[in-house]
Amino acid sequence: MKNASTDMILRSLRLPSIQREYANLAKTAEAESWGYETYLKALLDVEIHERNERRIERLLKRSELPDGKTLATLDEKLLPVKVRRQLPGLAEGGFVERSENILMFGLPGVGKSHVAAGLARELVMSRRYAVYFTPTHRLVERLLAAKRDLKIEAYLKKLDRFEVVVLDDIGYVQQSREEMEVLFTFLSERYERRSLMITSNLIFSEWDRIFKDPMTTAAAIDRLVHHSVILELDNTSIRAQQAKTRQGGGSLPRKGEPV
Repeated sequence: MKNASTDMILRSLRLPSIQREYANLAKTAEAESWGYETYLKALLDVEIHERNERRIERLLKRSELPDGKTLATLDEKLLPVKVRRQLPGLAEGGFVERSENILMFGLPGVGKSHVAAGLARELVMSRRYAVYFTPTHRLVERLLAAKRDLKIEAYLKKLDRFEVVVLDDIGYVQQSREEMEVLFTFLSERYERRSLMITSNLIFSEWDRIFKDPMTTAAAIDRLVHHSVILELDNTSIRAQQAKTRQGGGSLPRKGEPV
């Protein structure tokens, strides 16, 4: 290594950004009379910044987050005031550090999936958390396939790499007992260890449609609620409001307002 070129050394140390920029920054350092420490810090800043960018790119690719559903594209004024106030704190990611869950309830069209996806994307972009977004029915299908192939433990370990898993539309899953069992196993595996974000159009009293057995339903709810933040989206359907706006009409009345 003694006679190796600087490029070879940087390549062996896996410092591609420094390898690309050190010569250009050396010219800038000379022209602006930088000291050695300033030059070194500039090189390290370039490497750290681009490593973060590459990590975010990898995390977004693995997340399977839907395109376009960000907090920036979320029309927050259509959400309940309480939910709007909760979003900034949740986006900071403290609930992930505490292995807490976020549970979102509301009728179809009120923005649950958009809020969940937007929060999850913010956790990737700002906090560089590993997140995974999936419709609940798709996760159940994959868990069943892994169980049939005798690989469910390996698949659960794979899911455990994600600090947050977003289960979208859990209320639409009308499951057989086998499907219910693999979903319950997944929820139990993450209990007090990893965070979940769950959206549902069914309130807890209707979750027996998902888990069938009353004891299993109670156990699932108990695990999810024990460490959780609950968001109640009781606003009018955002899709309906946006459709009416596009047609040139006024906004629809919010729930509880006179028509």
